[in-house]
Amino acid sequence: MARALSKMGYCSRSQAAILIRAGRVTLNGRIARNPETPVRMPDGRTNSRIDDRIEVDGAPLDRTPVIYLIMNKPRGIVTTAYDEKGRETVYGLLEPGLPWVGPVGRLDKASEGLLLLTNDSEWAAKIAEPASHLDKKYHVQVDCVADADLLARITQGCAGEGDRGETLRAKAARLLRHGDKNSWLEITLDEGKNRQIRRLLEALEVRVLRLVRVSIGPLELGNLKKGSTRRLTPEEKKAIDRALQKQA
Repeated sequence: MARALSKMGYCSRSQAAILIRAGRVTLNGRIARNPETPVRMPDGRTNSRIDDRIEVDGAPLDRTPVIYLIMNKPRGIVTTAYDEKGRETVYGLLEPGLPWVGPVGRLDKASEGLLLLTNDSEWAAKIAEPASHLDKKYHVQVDCVADADLLARITQGCAGEGDRGETLRAKAARLLRHGDKNSWLEITLDEGKNRQIRRLLEALEVRVLRLVRVSIGPLELGNLKKGSTRRLTPEEKKAIDRALQKQA
C-alpha cells in the first residue's frame, strides 16, 4: 500500500508507511496498518483481485497529476523533507500549492546546482539508480592549481576511506580555469556513490571549495536563478527519457 501512495504521487514511500502504521489510511473502508498490503492501482495495474478504494484521513485518494521540476539548489540547503536539526530544506523554496514531490537523488548541504524533483517515483528511480549511467557534470572549485597529473588521478581513481572497499573515480575531468591558488574543474560522473567527488578529492588530498552540479544527461542548469524552480519542458522530459532508453 505504501508503494501505491508513492506511485500515485501523494507522498514518499517512507512517509506513506508512517501514515499507514498510524491508522490514517483505509483500504475499501477498513483501516490497513501494513504498508506492504497489496492493492489494485487506480490506473489498472494490479496485484490483487478487486478494485481497491484508498482513503487518507477520510478523503478518497486519486492519482495526482505528474509533475517534473528543476531547481537551482543554493548552498546551505538540505534536500530532505524534514530535518531533525531544523535546517532550511529545499521544500521551503517551492511555490505553495504544488503536489508532493521528492528529490531525484541528492545534493548534500554544501553542494549546489541542478536538482530534479518529481512525484513520478518510477522515473526518479531510473535516473537515480547507478545502472542508468546518465552523465552528471559538476563544476568544482578546489584549493590548488590543478595540473595534468591531478586530472589523470581523478579519472584513474583511488580507494575510498573506511571499510566499504570502494574505488572512487570520475568518468572525466578537465580544467576550466585557474587562479594563483585555486582552480575550477569540470568533473563528470556516470554513477551515484554517496558524496563521491568530495570523498575522491579528499583521498587525493585536495579540498573542495565549491561544488555545483550543472547537468544531468542532456538536461542543463542553464540560467536558472539560484533558489528558483521551474517545470521541465516537454522537450526536456523527452530528451531525458531518450537518454535513459539508450542506457537500458
